[in-house]
This record gives sequence, C-alpha cells and structure tokens, in this order.
Amino acid sequence: MLAALAVVAALQGAVEVPPPRELAPGVHLIAGARDPGRGPDGNTIVFEGRDGLVVVDTGRHVWHSDAILSFAQARARPIAAIVNTHWHLDHSSGNGRIKAAFPQARVYASNAIDRALAESGFLTRDLAQTGVYLADPSLTETDKEEVRIFIATMGERDTLRPDVAVFRSERRRIGGRRLDVRVTDGAVTDADIWLYDRRTRIAVLGDLVVFPVPYFETACPNRWRAALDEVWATPFELAVPGHGEPMTRDQFNVYRTAFGGLVDCVHAGAIAESCGESYSQTLAPLLTGDEARRQRVAAGVAYYVGFLRENGGKSPDCLAS
Repeated sequence: MLAALAVVAALQGAVEVPPPRELAPGVHLIAGARDPGRGPDGNTIVFEGRDGLVVVDTGRHVWHSDAILSFAQARARPIAAIVNTHWHLDHSSGNGRIKAAFPQARVYASNAIDRALAESGFLTRDLAQTGVYLADPSLTETDKEEVRIFIATMGERDTLRPDVAVFRSERRRIGGRRLDVRVTDGAVTDADIWLYDRRTRIAVLGDLVVFPVPYFETACPNRWRAALDEVWATPFELAVPGHGEPMTRDQFNVYRTAFGGLVDCVHAGAIAESCGESYSQTLAPLLTGDEARRQRVAAGVAYYVGFLRENGGKSPDCLAS
C-alpha cells in the first residue's frame, strides 16, 4: 500500500526544517522550510490534546513529515488526529507517512479533495501532464524530482481523503482538544478549514493567509475576502498563516486590507502592475528586506491579476461567484 510513499522517501534528500516553536502552552509551530528550486511546505501547527497530538497540515516533503514524527517521538505522545486545512499538496502530502506511523490517526478535512481528484479535476489534470514535464529538457534534476514526488503522492491519493468529512462550522472535540472548526464556502478551494483555539486565542488559517503573495490557482477571491473578514471578527490574538510567520491582529489586518484592495483592483480594471504596486505598498509594514523584495512581491501579484482577469476575476476551478 505504501510503495509510492517509499519512493518519495528514496527521492528526497535532507533539508533542514526549523526547530519546533511553542507559540503558547500546548500549541507548537513546525514551520515549512523553503529550498531553492523546490515547491514549499506549508506550516504545521500541533495542538496537544487529551488523546494525543492534533497535527494541522502535514507538508509536502519527507523532511517535513519527519519533523512532525520526530516531534511526536520527543513528546512521547501519539498523533491522534490530522486536520487538513485544504487539499493543496504542500499541506497534505505527509498524511500517508503520518498515518503509516500512527494508523489510528483520523484525517479531518472537507470533501473538496473529491473534485480535485475527479476525472477532470485539478490534480488529475496535472498528473496527466507529468510525462510532458519529465520529457522537458529544460527541467533540472531537482524539478524532475519534484514532479516524481507529485506522482508518488498521487499514487497514494486515498491518503488525501478525509476519514471524517467536515461539512459545517462548529465547536468540536478533536483528539481530545476543543476547537472552533470553521469551514469556508469557497475561498482558496471549494471548502477550506480554519481553526480557532479559545484557550490560547490562536487562529490557524491555512492558506487563507499566504505571505507575502497569495496563491490563486484554485481560488474564489470574493469568497476568500469574505473569509478573511470572518477571521477578523474572531477575537484571536495570534494568527498562523499557511506560509509565513505568525501574525498579530494588527499584522493580519494589514494583510486583510492589502488583499481586499487587490480584489478591488482586479475588478476595477487598473493595469496589473499598478495593482501589484498598490498591494506591495499596503503590505510594506510587514515586508522586511530591501526594495528589491517589495518589487518581487509587486511582480508576483501583477501576474495573478492577469491570471484572474483571464478567467473572469477568479480561477478556472472556482465554482462560486
């Protein structure tokens, strides 16, 4: 059953993952590492529950899931549950390896993965193109390795599906820890999950926040904007994005404001470069580094403005308005 995952383990080398950080008692961050030329790993949050550890998102690469498993070993506690905020593979590819080590761990996620894996779905379409990608002489060996990791993950695609499908927002106990579970009606994907922990006032947002440039490949921007407003209405003190450093309320509001301005700019018809400049200027209080970084952010946003406009202001995979 786990043959494809064994291939993944053989393919991937070692990348140093930042050590776990305790954000509050019983809440730990395993940050997604970035390796030049590779796809990212999303951030992982681990909650300590009465029944064991609750792992929120499992990353893409073996080194990330290894870091999760090492954390569980160091705490001498089982992984009782996995929560996938959404189906993007940089947040869910580690499910199989985690469940191989802890078969009792139940995956909590929305059913949005079903459409991504359907015959005409996003992931199935990408899988059909892998032969073309691997035959491309311009691809580096690292690029090809990333493609093979994707193929291996798709070979164990059932590990991406939920054991417990989450359909509605409610307060529920997962792994023995009480969490407010919130489900979007279209945002980054058809249905995304974010969590609020009342005990610590930490919100775990998945890709509702991607810093510094949001990913729109499967997104419904209007619904995404509404989801950020719902987060803002929650009395959190710290928000953990899918990619990037944890944010205070004020920092999250800067991001929310920049995102809202970007959505308005897409619909207003301003030139894409102007939208990128406006976004990067609004986000400037959160951007560290030189002017070149701000310009890269502006260019990345300008690309997505063009992408969204080509598809009526949303991704081709968005079913909502």
